[in-house]
Amino acid sequence: MMTKTIKVIGGGLAGTEAAWQIAQAGLPVTLYEMRPKRISPAHHSEELAELVCSNSFGAMSFDRAAGLLHEELRRLDSIIIKTADQHSVPAGGALAVDRGVFSHQLTQTLANHPLIELKREEITEIPAEGIVVLATGPLTGPSLAEDLQRFTGMEYMSFFDAASPIIVGDSINHELAFLASRYDKGEAAYLNCPLNKEQYLHFWQELGQAQQAEVKDFERENAKFFEACLPIEELAQRGEDTMRYGPLKPVGLFDSRLGDFRAPENKSKRPYAVVQLRQEDKQGQLWNMVGFQTNLRWGEQKRVFRLIPGLENAEFVRMGVMHRNTFINSPQLLAPTLQFKKRPHLLAAGQLVGTEGYTAAAAGGWLAGTNAARLALGLAPVTLPETTMMGALSEFISSAEPKHFQPMPPNFGIFPPLASPIRQKRERYGAYADRSLTDLNSWKETISIPKLSAQI
Repeated sequence: MMTKTIKVIGGGLAGTEAAWQIAQAGLPVTLYEMRPKRISPAHHSEELAELVCSNSFGAMSFDRAAGLLHEELRRLDSIIIKTADQHSVPAGGALAVDRGVFSHQLTQTLANHPLIELKREEITEIPAEGIVVLATGPLTGPSLAEDLQRFTGMEYMSFFDAASPIIVGDSINHELAFLASRYDKGEAAYLNCPLNKEQYLHFWQELGQAQQAEVKDFERENAKFFEACLPIEELAQRGEDTMRYGPLKPVGLFDSRLGDFRAPENKSKRPYAVVQLRQEDKQGQLWNMVGFQTNLRWGEQKRVFRLIPGLENAEFVRMGVMHRNTFINSPQLLAPTLQFKKRPHLLAAGQLVGTEGYTAAAAGGWLAGTNAARLALGLAPVTLPETTMMGALSEFISSAEPKHFQPMPPNFGIFPPLASPIRQKRERYGAYADRSLTDLNSWKETISIPKLSAQI
């Protein structure tokens, strides 16, 4: 049994969750965060668990992969999901948060925990002794990255990721933009900017000709785009209609002020393409351009995006940016417990291990933090059932083909098949969710998860 302070390196979603779970097990933990002494190319603040690309954790419904992972984490007392629930904003069936308030509360909560010491300093080498959780994320500092490369004996893999612009709500033309959710599901939580064919083609042509920012620091030739987060200009280059089958898809969206979209006489009024904006804060003052991750020059972003009807006078509070994400070859290096095979007291979590998305980062932080605490208490590390989303993700990143390993978001494709196949997708996903939550509840009854007797 080890009683020395556990070290967690990195104050993102995974590191925040890991540190909290360790402290809630009654163990001292030091959480190292390099900001503000060293700022990454993607961060804008020094708060813990800053949401860099979007304020959305994905769909809430249990028959969606992200929603199921939310619920698994709720049942496991995740501090990330608990705080997200407290500061959610309308998002048409998605769990989106007021990102500033969300990160600030997590920072204050951890800083005030008597068993958590928050140190603002950069760690340049993997600590040689003790139990350590690496949660430095996709923008690991260069010195630590070099040390990690020496430790693993292999090159990193990387891809480019990008963030969408954020617009002041009062600068949007609400005479053109309309509130709706696709197929009228959930509350009308998205602002929709409709384009006719002429407007769309003009926008597409200008987007394709716009100048991109130079990527001087990220060694572009050794990286690739992550397909789930392609810059909008990259989509535009793939063909005239590619955006209309992606983030600008018009299906199921209609301005109710024009009448009933099902009426035959309104068929000609249906938009050719639609740009959606998602609410960023509780007051609805900030709106995120959905699917508009970009690496365009900032001046070009303003020029081209203001061609969208409703955004002619858009005021941008954050421009889109692109940065390199880095991840290790987890199938060669990690066990399903998130322990390094060659050093079991060293664990890793978050996007560094090749999971993709906010909720997956929190899930990895939960598992790494829980297992770090168990190691310190002399207990065996745990894995979750493969029939849960958390278990399926950790199993995938530890057993995938190393040669072709790429970041994996939560999805039902990595689940074991059902005992009785179901052809209809919605019903099949619902059955996956039912099985997952049933198995998670049974697992919790057989596994001792150390917790403080009095929650702090």
